[in-house]
Amino acid sequence: MILQKIADRTRERVRELMLVKPLEKVMAEATAMDPDTGYPFEEVLKAPGISFICEVKKASPSKGVIAHDFDHLAIAIEYEKAGATAISVLTEPFWFMGSDEYLRDIAKKVGIPVLRKDFTVSSYQIYEAKVLGASAVLLICSLLDEKTLSEYIGIAHSLGLSALVEVHDEKEVRSAVNAGARVIGVNNRDLKTFEVDIDTSVRLRKLVPPGIVFVSESGIRTREDIEMLENIGTDAVLIGETLMRSPDKKTELQKLKGMKI
Repeated sequence: MILQKIADRTRERVRELMLVKPLEKVMAEATAMDPDTGYPFEEVLKAPGISFICEVKKASPSKGVIAHDFDHLAIAIEYEKAGATAISVLTEPFWFMGSDEYLRDIAKKVGIPVLRKDFTVSSYQIYEAKVLGASAVLLICSLLDEKTLSEYIGIAHSLGLSALVEVHDEKEVRSAVNAGARVIGVNNRDLKTFEVDIDTSVRLRKLVPPGIVFVSESGIRTREDIEMLENIGTDAVLIGETLMRSPDKKTELQKLKGMKI
């Protein structure tokens, strides 16, 4: 399964990083930074109406290279000017061609919250995200047991970071809630088949208690998709490929928002 392959390679990557900068050092750097952030990522998603998390992504395992002409800073700035609520930045280097430097550069340049989109398999990555300038980290239920998930959420919150906890089915929703998730994202993509079904969000929405921010991720392409998700009480959508493939990201985002062009 591709998710496990990515996770295994990520563990190797973290081990390599630790040889250069030990866990104790990155922890010290992260904890020396101000934890009193007000959790801007989750706070902006609570605003009235549906929020848009726009993704900076060069490639994916299912689609290969999505953006051959990839200026990460220009893309992020264009998203912000177009009215993005937050920006998601892929930092996984092997399957998604991401980079920590993309995150560092974008976090310094934009004024909206930035999510580090990676495959978190070690607390090291959470402390590292803080140092890189992220406002939030992604935690995937499929990769973490409930105890570890709860521990990682606690670490993130102690640093002033939000945790977007990603789920794929009913069992994972229960695990996320039990672990103390404040933001839950449903990935509409089946990571075994890569097939996308937005009805996954519709089905799982009712299991997420009030007060938890609800995000729908993957396969969102049209204004009709947005309206359907808005009707079930979705707080935010995370959109990557649809925007990354568009030569005019501002116009594409305005269309998804239902604005007159």
